[in-house]
Amino acid sequence: MERRNAWKSYDENELGQIDALAKDYRTFLDRGKTERECVDEIVKRITKEGYRDLKELAEKEETLKPGDKVYAVLMNKTVILFQLGRLPLSDGMNILGAHLDSPRLDIKQNPLYQDTDFAFMDTHYYGGVKKYQWVALPLAIHGVVVKKDGTAVKIHVGEQEDDPVFFISDLLIHLSGEQLEKKASKVIEGEALDVIVGSKPLSGEETDAVKAGILRILKDTYGIEEEDFLSAELEVVPAGRAREAGFDRSMILAYGQDDRVCVYTSLAAMLEVGQTDRTACCILVDKEEIGSVGATGMQSRFFENTVAEVMALAGECGERKLRRCLAASDMLSSDVSAAFDPSYASAFEKKNAAYFGRGMVFNKFTGSRGKGGSNDANAEYIAHIRRIMDDAGVAYQTAELGKVDQGGGGTIAYILALYGMNVIDSGIAVLSMHAPWEATSKVDLYETKRGYLAFLEKACL
Repeated sequence: MERRNAWKSYDENELGQIDALAKDYRTFLDRGKTERECVDEIVKRITKEGYRDLKELAEKEETLKPGDKVYAVLMNKTVILFQLGRLPLSDGMNILGAHLDSPRLDIKQNPLYQDTDFAFMDTHYYGGVKKYQWVALPLAIHGVVVKKDGTAVKIHVGEQEDDPVFFISDLLIHLSGEQLEKKASKVIEGEALDVIVGSKPLSGEETDAVKAGILRILKDTYGIEEEDFLSAELEVVPAGRAREAGFDRSMILAYGQDDRVCVYTSLAAMLEVGQTDRTACCILVDKEEIGSVGATGMQSRFFENTVAEVMALAGECGERKLRRCLAASDMLSSDVSAAFDPSYASAFEKKNAAYFGRGMVFNKFTGSRGKGGSNDANAEYIAHIRRIMDDAGVAYQTAELGKVDQGGGGTIAYILALYGMNVIDSGIAVLSMHAPWEATSKVDLYETKRGYLAFLEKACL
C-alpha cells in the first residue's frame, strides 16, 4: 500500500497554488512565534472574513443562524471558531483541533543576574526538548510584561535585521573532554540554559554594573522595572524567519511547525469552506506540549462552555442538547507526525511511517509502546474518512510514531474522545520535530489543507 510522491501529480496551476499557500504560511509563522502572537494573527485574519466575537454577541443576546461565523478567545492563548451549518447543532459538528504552543524556553519570574562580566536571564524549558540543541544559536525574546497598574508591555526583540539577538554559550571543543563523555540528556543541564543578554557595565556602578546596564535599557526602552518580571510571560525562541529549504525550494524550515502547521492548515480550511450542512468548528488550544493542562489547555471546560453559549444563541438550550452535540460530532485531532528520516532509519518501521511529499497523515492511534495514553479510532470512522479523502482526490497516508518500543507521544485526541465523538489523529509529517528548526514539505501543507476542507464539507458518520 505504498503511496506515491504527490509532487508528480500537479499541473502548473496547482504548483502555483502550492507556492502561494507556502508563502502565506511562512508569513503566518513569522507573525506568530508564541501562542499570544498566534492568536492575535488568527483574530486579525478571521475578523476580515466576517467572524464576530461571541462574547459581544452574547452580551447583546443576538440570535445566531446558519452561515453565521463567530469566535471566542480565552486569555489571549486559545481561540475557537464556529461557522454555523444548516442542521441543528445537536446533530453534531465537524471539528478540527490543533495546538498553538511549541517547545521553547520560558524566562523565569526572577531571571536577571550577573556572573563575572556577563548578564544572564534564567530560563525554564517548556515541552519536550533536546537541551543541547538550544546552545550557540541566535535567540529572540517575545512576550508580554504586565505592570501592577495593568499596563501590558509587549516585548519583541531579535527578529528584525537591526535587532540584537541573544544566545546560550557552549563549551569550546578544546576543553570539552569531560562534557563529551556525558549522555546526550546531560550534556547541557536545564539550569545551564541561561541566556546571555549583555556584557557592558553601566558607568558609575560598582556592583553588578552589567546587570544595572540591562535594567537601565529595559527602563528606557520599555518602561519596566526588575519587579515587573514577576508578572511577565517572556519566551525565548530561535531568531529568524521561516525559510524555503532545498535547491528546489520544496520544503519549509522554521521554528514552531509543531503544531502551527496544523493550526495554519485548519484555519485556511475554515476560511475557505462555504455553507455546510453541519456546523464547522476549529479549536486552537494552548498547553498541549505539557499535557493540555490549565485554563487554556484542552482539558479545561472552555470548549464545552463555548459550545453551550453558541447553542443558546442558536436557540438550542439545555444540557441534553449540548451532550448530544458533543457526542454526535466528528473530529480530526490535528497534530504533526514524525517524518521518516533515512539518516535515522532504525527508529522507524518503514511500512507504517509518514513520508515527505506523500500527503496528509492519519494516525489510527498515538500513545507509546502498548498504545498507552492514546486515542484509537474505530474502523467505521476510518472507512468514512477514507471515502471523504478519496472522493476529494486528497493525497494521504497512514503512519505510527516510530517503532513500537522506540517511544511515542500523544495529542489532544483522547480528551475530545471522552465526549463519545469520533476522533482520529491527522496532520503533517515533520522532520526534526521539537528541534529549534523543523522541516515540512510544501505539498503536504497543500494536501492537508485540502483534506481538512473536504472533512468540514462532508464528514457526518
